[in-house]
Amino acid sequence: MLDRLYLPLLALATAAVIALAMVWPQGLGARSPAPFGHTPVQQTPAMKTAMERETEASQQRIKRAQDAVRNLQSQAISRTP
Repeated sequence: MLDRLYLPLLALATAAVIALAMVWPQGLGARSPAPFGHTPVQQTPAMKTAMERETEASQQRIKRAQDAVRNLQSQAISRTP
């Protein structure tokens, strides 16, 4: 391909990618600039409370599992002659 055609097309494609990166939603954690995007799902009050509930439930499950392991270990040690 001719350089006179290829290089301007490459510069145009580069500018288009940069412009797209400036307005594309930034994922669930960060909001896009003012006229674009919406409030991320993870930042809504309902989702925050659901995430906190799940975190607490997960911590309780971990604590129960650790307690069960400790009980089994102490039983095994106490049975050793």
